[in-house]
Amino acid sequence: MKTYLIDLDGTMYSGNENIPGAIDFINYLQKNNIPYIFLTNNATRTKLQNKQHMEKLGFKNIKEEDFFTSSMAAAKYIAKNYSKRNAFVVGQDGLKEALIEEGFKIVDENVDFVFVGLNTQGDYQLYSRALFHLVNGAKLIGTNKDRKLPSGSTFKIGNGAVVAMLEYASQQEAFIAGKPYDPILNEVLSFKKLSKEDVVLLGDNLETDIDLGYRHGIETIMVTTGVHTVADCNALGVYPTQIVKSLFELIK
Repeated sequence: MKTYLIDLDGTMYSGNENIPGAIDFINYLQKNNIPYIFLTNNATRTKLQNKQHMEKLGFKNIKEEDFFTSSMAAAKYIAKNYSKRNAFVVGQDGLKEALIEEGFKIVDENVDFVFVGLNTQGDYQLYSRALFHLVNGAKLIGTNKDRKLPSGSTFKIGNGAVVAMLEYASQQEAFIAGKPYDPILNEVLSFKKLSKEDVVLLGDNLETDIDLGYRHGIETIMVTTGVHTVADCNALGVYPTQIVKSLFELIK
């Protein structure tokens, strides 16, 4: 039995709106003891905040350990591969929690790394301070490079736009931890003691969810409730194992 690695934004919900079939699908997995992990590029929320957000939308029996975020992937990867621990954060509670859990100090002096996760309250002063640290030798770490995020019937700016701005300003290429880059896959498999053959990736975004699986030979299921449509497959050259219009199609 494979473990589902399930995207959140655009797959389970869109902003503060449920996506039809999502609750039914999770109920189906729980009833049939089919394992799953919410694998999300969204770096803003803590594990508890993710749980509470889904509960408000009507999901039942959600646990904090069900979530693995790009914040967790970034913090775990950098902690494993570097000895320094001073971090400046462009991000919210989820990124701060992940860094603290891996032994980082959140500072504004003697900065080793500038971690960038989406900050919906970010402003010119915050970004300029991040640039200050980058031009003084700090390494740029992006939780993800999402272009845009589904929000109801429209989209909002994704973290990738902020990372790209800081890359351009600092003339430094960011290290990216989230989908479709390898660190988030390697870290979640290691953390949950799984192999590539044990999982199936489920998501709405060809450039992140599906491309991650496509490049690693992992089974993928694209649901057309978020960022991309079937027509985008040829345009982007990314092809899911299976495409569904609704998660109801996966309930057997």
